[in-house]
Amino acid sequence: MTDPIADYLTRLRNAIKASHRIVEIPASNIKKEITKVLHEKGYIQNYKFEENGPQGSIKIALKFNPVTKQNAIVSLKRVSTPGLRKYVKHTELPRVINGLGIAIVSTSKGVMTDKEARTEGVGGEVICYVY
Repeated sequence: MTDPIADYLTRLRNAIKASHRIVEIPASNIKKEITKVLHEKGYIQNYKFEENGPQGSIKIALKFNPVTKQNAIVSLKRVSTPGLRKYVKHTELPRVINGLGIAIVSTSKGVMTDKEARTEGVGGEVICYVY
């Protein structure tokens, strides 16, 4: 597999389209950090890290509106790919849908949202957009 983060986002997208409540994804440190950010910002309901086998897995409970059956995540878009990395300064951090969405950024101080990176004054690699 050349791009495990794209695989992670695709599994989430597929589970949302199929209206699954829970999705299981092979774990890695960056995926765990992205999952924590998504949970903090309210895009997923809950998550659990399981240490089975050499790699482990992440179980994510997706968040749905009980009335409209619509998911909290409308779109997941990969920005920086292995073939074309996208690095930005803290002054050039993107605003997703004029601040309504989040950009997940991998910085020297860890994985965080674009707003947190702006306040910390650090730039980094833009991993994905979520809204």
